[in-house]
Amino acid sequence: MTQNTFLDKLSEKIVSSYPDKLQDIVIVLPNKRAKVFLLEALKRQLTTTVFAPEIISIEDFVQNVSGVRAIDPIELLFEFYSVYLGLTEKEKQQPFENFANWGKTLLQDFNEIDRYLLNPKHVLSYLKDIEDIKHWSLDMENRTTMIENYLEFWNLLPVYYDALYEHLLKKEAGYQGLVYREAVGNINHFSNAFKKHKLIFAGFNALNAAEERIIRHLLSAGQAEIYWDIDETFLNDPYHDAGLFIRRFKQSWREYHTQPFEWIANDFSKEKNIKIIGTPKTVGQAKIAGQLVEKLQGEGHGLDKTALVLGEENMLIPMLYSLPNSVGSLNITMGYSSKNNPAQLLVQKLFKMHTNAINRSETSYTLYYREVLDVLTHPLVEPHSGASYLVDVINKNNITFFSLNKLFEIQGEASPFFTLLFERWDNDVKSVLSRLSDILLLLKQFMGNDDEEEKIAKAFLYSVFKVINKLINYADSHPELNNLAVLYTIYKQVVELAEVSFEGEPLTGLQVMGVLESRVLDFENVIITSMNEGKFPSGKTQNSFIPYDVKRELGLPTYKEKDAIYSYHFYHLLMRAKNIYLLYNTESEGLDAGERSRFLTQLEIEKKPLHNLESTIYNAYLPDKAYEPMLIQKSDKVMERLKEIATGRGFSPSALTGYIRNPIQFYYQRVLRIREVDEVEESIALNTLGTIIHGALEELYKPFLGKFLTVQDIDGMKALADDEVMRQFVLVYKEGEIKKGRNLLAFEVAKRNVHNLLKQERRLIEEGDAVKVLALEETFERWLEDGRLPYAVKISGNIDRIEQRNGKIRIVDYKTGKVEKNNLVLKTWEGLPADIKNEKIIQLLTYAFMYEPNVNGMETEAGIISFKNMKTGFMNFSFKEGTERSAPLISSIDTDMLAEFKTELIGLINEILNPSVPFEEKLD
Repeated sequence: MTQNTFLDKLSEKIVSSYPDKLQDIVIVLPNKRAKVFLLEALKRQLTTTVFAPEIISIEDFVQNVSGVRAIDPIELLFEFYSVYLGLTEKEKQQPFENFANWGKTLLQDFNEIDRYLLNPKHVLSYLKDIEDIKHWSLDMENRTTMIENYLEFWNLLPVYYDALYEHLLKKEAGYQGLVYREAVGNINHFSNAFKKHKLIFAGFNALNAAEERIIRHLLSAGQAEIYWDIDETFLNDPYHDAGLFIRRFKQSWREYHTQPFEWIANDFSKEKNIKIIGTPKTVGQAKIAGQLVEKLQGEGHGLDKTALVLGEENMLIPMLYSLPNSVGSLNITMGYSSKNNPAQLLVQKLFKMHTNAINRSETSYTLYYREVLDVLTHPLVEPHSGASYLVDVINKNNITFFSLNKLFEIQGEASPFFTLLFERWDNDVKSVLSRLSDILLLLKQFMGNDDEEEKIAKAFLYSVFKVINKLINYADSHPELNNLAVLYTIYKQVVELAEVSFEGEPLTGLQVMGVLESRVLDFENVIITSMNEGKFPSGKTQNSFIPYDVKRELGLPTYKEKDAIYSYHFYHLLMRAKNIYLLYNTESEGLDAGERSRFLTQLEIEKKPLHNLESTIYNAYLPDKAYEPMLIQKSDKVMERLKEIATGRGFSPSALTGYIRNPIQFYYQRVLRIREVDEVEESIALNTLGTIIHGALEELYKPFLGKFLTVQDIDGMKALADDEVMRQFVLVYKEGEIKKGRNLLAFEVAKRNVHNLLKQERRLIEEGDAVKVLALEETFERWLEDGRLPYAVKISGNIDRIEQRNGKIRIVDYKTGKVEKNNLVLKTWEGLPADIKNEKIIQLLTYAFMYEPNVNGMETEAGIISFKNMKTGFMNFSFKEGTERSAPLISSIDTDMLAEFKTELIGLINEILNPSVPFEEKLD
């Protein structure tokens, strides 16, 4: 922290004014955090050991004055609900989850009314009158029940307020506004009973009416002193928002007619280096902030004099990853949000899985595979669940929905932990909470005490464990917490408050904090992030039933006052700083985007003579190439593996076309044998649909192998087609859902494709085609021996269908995708494997090469039947001699044509087997 800070000045004043009465002084600060820094400042002023003064926050002080304890927001909501039930007729009572939506907003308004000491009856009846005026045009007889209920709600607001106020007072508890109103009522008693020497209020800015009344009473009674921290630049400028509140107090408090106003500083106009830096996105700001910290260290600045102020809390984690290794000690005063707490995420997944299971079917308790896998693959669960076999079975068998019994049946012997996770949840809230508590305790037992990471995991577990225990207490005392829907609603609200606190030494190292934590503190070097509208300042939010113009009239704070508070915090951070870095996001669109903050523009326009202000934009370094294609050299091991493929299983047509498409993919799949992980196919993939159609056609044609087909044979196949497609679905898609949604559509498409092919087959036979099916889904192989190859290479693959049609051998390849006739026309043999567009031609010619020894001198043709282009029928491979449009198409595959193809095929295989040609990635 800087020398001559506000706290140093305050310490000096206190020690010089009350050297012998320090223990009889009570110092009231805006927050608890400043207490440690004030004690340190006091220590610097003292030479002997003394009892420290009492230092408390304003909220604790007001609670002491009122004699009423503050109640937590969830407890308050429950108390309000019990009051609401007592005032509302049975048939008009809303369930808790509906009540909570408007109850929270109303409590916020009650809080504001009390903090600003307004007459609640006046304010709430004012709101009722406004609603009446909105509906004045409706005659009494034309008002619907809905409008009547709506107006009655506004009529009941004063009743709700009075009943809740009375109810809470009986319990000696209350929300903040109630505590403040009671403190004002009790201030005379407190003042008379006050035994200490002096109360000192320090570092305040915006006071609500209750705080103002309390402080002024104590000032008038000579029992208190107040020290402000305001710069004359902000105080003397009637339009400057940073001085809005203190300017108002200086003018309106009659105490300042006789007493001096303390303190007005003159630090903001002094020499400062201010750098405004714009960069894209949140991560960009984090990276630059890390570089700035490193730069400040390099220039010899102490990190304990440096504050890193985060304009939004979700920036904390990227910021921590961006800090340089040279940052030894660190003090984080922000809590880590529960949103990303792994233990909280697990509880959330359990809620989702079980509540959805109940909603689907209470009797069979139907689970959804993705929700089950989300739980089983959670990092806290996976090492201890013993469910790898279960995950494997779900993925391999395409099980999308299954009952709880089926889950336990597949798992076999379930561990106590597994049982706790998946055993049925009933609507008994206490048993569910008890189960969650047991799960967290078991997870704690699985962890050791030595591992740093496990210590952090335990801290996360503990924060959620406290939330669950709090909910157990609520369930014991509030019968309205009686079903899972209400429990989940409350859980989400409670867990928002459950931050995980970081441990650190507050007085040493880099200070990482939020905007509010910076109050009263001064630093020499300040880095502030997220200087965008909507973040800093936070912008307009109207979460209230009281309209803006009514708030203005009644003196309640609006977004204008909220912006003024942010303005004070911002300028206070800058006031005594020497090196200031202000970072903002240059992106104007997107989730975390927004315009540049008005505070930056204000700094530029109102620049002081001694301010060295500089604005700059940092863009991420862009390399000359966005991506370098991967290059893998062929080692001896790779060459051994390639020989193993070439002389073992052989190169299939799909392996060869896979190499042409992308050599790296060939390397992964064929050389390294990396297969895609089994995953549940919720919607049938295209390749799965193809497998089903191929399988159905194979089974339908199989009984007629080796004989000429008749119309009656085709009719028989058509009768069996639907059942066969269903059988193939079950065989291939296993336990996947096929009776609804996209899969039902895919099932119908498969049936239609099969029927279309059979219909076309029948028509051609009727027209005189003589068709004999010779092979179905059969594997053929052939050795390719040639002096141009390093060794003989096997070519092998599966051919969908081979038939003898009208005295010719026809090789047929089924395609579920769309293929056009021009995809199968070749104009030149040169560079055949170089173009991926030729992959289907290469495939067909490879099939023809493999089957050549079996043709017995018969004319051969090869082609494709495309199910998405059935009207074209069989499309054969053709070679076009010459470039003229009238050049003839040759579709018969003879020895000369295969010799030309063999030359191209050998060239492709030589490239694959050449040790000096690396596998090079092809980019789309």
